[in-house]
This record gives sequence, C-alpha cells and structure tokens, in this order.
Amino acid sequence: MRILRAAIRIGVEIAVCFICCTEGSSLFGQSMNQGPDWHQWMGPDRTGTWYNGPQVDTLFQEMVEQRWEADVGPGYSGPTQAGGKIFLMDYKNGSERILCFDEEDGDHLWSYEYAVQYNVGYPTGPRASVQIFQGKAYSFGTMGHLHCLDTESGRVIWKINSMDTYHSRIPTWGLAANPIMVNGKLIVQLGGVQSACLVAFHKDTGEEIWRALDDEASYSTPVLIEQAGKQVLVCWTGERIAGLDPDNGEIYWSIPFKPGQMIMNVASPVYAPPYLFCSGFFDGSYLLKLDQQKTDAILVYHRAGRNERETDALHCCISRPLVRDGYVYGIDSYGEARCLKLVSGDRVWEDLTLVPEGRWANVHLIKQGKKVWGFNELGELLLGEFSPRGYRDLGRVKVIDPVLVSPNPRKGVCWAFPAFSGNRIYLRSDAKLICIAINKK
Repeated sequence: MRILRAAIRIGVEIAVCFICCTEGSSLFGQSMNQGPDWHQWMGPDRTGTWYNGPQVDTLFQEMVEQRWEADVGPGYSGPTQAGGKIFLMDYKNGSERILCFDEEDGDHLWSYEYAVQYNVGYPTGPRASVQIFQGKAYSFGTMGHLHCLDTESGRVIWKINSMDTYHSRIPTWGLAANPIMVNGKLIVQLGGVQSACLVAFHKDTGEEIWRALDDEASYSTPVLIEQAGKQVLVCWTGERIAGLDPDNGEIYWSIPFKPGQMIMNVASPVYAPPYLFCSGFFDGSYLLKLDQQKTDAILVYHRAGRNERETDALHCCISRPLVRDGYVYGIDSYGEARCLKLVSGDRVWEDLTLVPEGRWANVHLIKQGKKVWGFNELGELLLGEFSPRGYRDLGRVKVIDPVLVSPNPRKGVCWAFPAFSGNRIYLRSDAKLICIAINKK
C-alpha cells in the first residue's frame, strides 16, 4: 500500500504544481489530500493562509476527526508537510532530532539526531520549523546547528555548526528565526560575528554566498516582500529593522531598533503596502512606510506602554499579527486580542475570549478568506471573524492536550505553529504529533 501511495503522490506532484513567491519562482507539489503543501513555516507563501481548506461557517466537535497520532519529544518546532510526508524537530535524551512521518497514517519513516547541550532559557526543544525545497529538508536547531537532509532517506547532504563557524551569539531563548529560501539561497539569522548576523548559503552545498549585519540575532523570522519592483528581504534583528537585497545582502534601508529591557521580538514583520508593521513583547509597535518608487523607508511611529502589563498599541509575544483593510489584529502581551488602527496605532477594541489571560499567552492566527482560524496554547482550535466591530466567535474544539515539560507555564502549553493542507491540520504538543481532518456536517 505504501508503494501505491507513493506512486499516486508522484503523479499528483507532476500533475499539479504551484508557484511559491518566497521560493524565488520554485515549484512545489500537492499532497494526496489535494491541498498545496505546507512546506515551510506559516505555509506556502509564509502568510499564514489556509488555501483550499474546507469552507465552514461554524466549528463543533462532530466536525473534527482525528486521523492519527505519533509520539514525539518536546519542542516548539511546528510541523511542515510536503510530498506526502510530515517533518518535525524535537529534543530528547540530550539530542535534537529531525523526524519524518507518513502523511496518511503517521508511520515513522526516518529520523536523524545529534547530541547538543542547551544553554538557554526554556530548554524544551528546537524552535524553527523544517523547510522543504526540491527534495531537501533544512533544519535549524536552538544552538545553531544547520542541516540539509535528503527528504526520502534522511541522509545528511551538508551541515554547519554556526557556533563553531560563525561564533553565533545565542540569544536568551536560543536561535529561533526560521530560515528562508530565496532564489536558491537559504538565508538564516544566526547572530554571527564579523557581519554574519544573516548568512546566505547555497541550497545544495552549504557554501556561503553572502553575509550581512553585525547585529545580535532576534527571534523574528525574515520575510520576503516586493518594494519598488524589487525583491526585498525584511529582517528584524536585535538592533534594527532592515531591508536587504536577497541576492547579495546589500542593505537597501535600515531603521535602528534599540530594545528596552531585552531583545524579545519574536513575531515577523507584516507588510501591507506601503506599510510595514512590527510588534514586540517589551518594545510595542513600530510602523514603517516603505517608498514604492525606490527602496527606502521611514519610521511613522513607535508606540510602547510603560511595562508589559500597561501596554500601548500592541505588544506581541509569539503570534504574528494580521493586517486587513487598514486595521491590525493581534495578541497582546498577556493574551488579549486587540484591534488597532494601522496608521495611528490607536486601539479600537480588546477581547479576552480567545485564550485565558497569562504572561506570553498565545493564539496562532491563520487566514482563510474573511474567517480566521486560531490555535491557542490550550490545544484548542478556534474559528472566528475579526472586524473593527469586534471578534465574532464561530466555535472552538479541544484537539490536543498540552503537556507539562519544565519550565513551561500554566501546566504546559502548545506554542508550535500548525500545518494546514486540504482538510487536514497537523498539530503538536511536547509529546504528540496529531493529524485531524475537518469534515463538513
């Protein structure tokens, strides 16, 4: 049966392909469940959008079917899905592991592990998701171990220890920014010295192509945008928000960022032309205006509250905000869902129904048309709608149990970003990886 499934998958991949803007016009396949592959963090185009998912108006228990579950170790690495396989990283018995499972039944296909000693806060497991591109899996560990593996066998093609090679300065909670593939180059925020905060590697060999910035690393994943007809890699490091040429690392523009209490910018920048919105836990909100005629940028505002409880605008921790029709929707420092006016940062409303209040309380937000799916740290799947009038709750279902792995707060949390494809959702805790299907009723 596995041989038959593999043959079908190959036929599907040949028959149906999509263009992925963040991969520099590369092709990726479609899985058996007829959804575009979620082959990287936050999906096919890194916008956190569920394409070809079921269109439903409400969510209730009978609609959710668990297809399979698999045992895994702890970690914050969200699952990715490509070519009929699910990929994940975890940390077990002193080793980081890259794991591969069958998409249909959850069978363990292969794993690769290496010993690593954590010296970070929250030493639960890897942070970044495994990225899949042209038959290769790219992983980035908490202490800077970068691997390129063959997706079929798990064989190591190349590897780099960034602490040895680039003397990476490991942030308080470890290296967490997801690598990004652009025009055949894997670009990684690894916090190295000698202008190696960001390094671009050849996807097939691991050879360094360019390096840029002397900054310390943050936890924020770079994003690729188009500005003035050019590709621009937007990077929020521990010291600035910068736009770079992804082909050579040249700096197009740079806005200094001086963290207050400590570096804790996790959420990626959100681009809503001509504006770029950034939000961090301690440092609040930044709005940049990007020139549409040339590669330049100015700071429109920086708004921050007195502290992490008396916040202003939006102080995101983990979840990336949404920007729609001139409004920002995001999760504030203690789990408060908020709506802001984009151009001013003024608050429109606040809602506390998506997740119970708590420091760093989190809900991942996934777009699907006008609706938004959420996955909160309690392991609940949510469906709702955001508008300037407020949040409209369309239902929630508990789909996975958090597991207490010290030092996680609140008896365990689910902080990893899920993967979505067709009617399937792949989610993980610190003990389980599960596949659920959303069926219309």
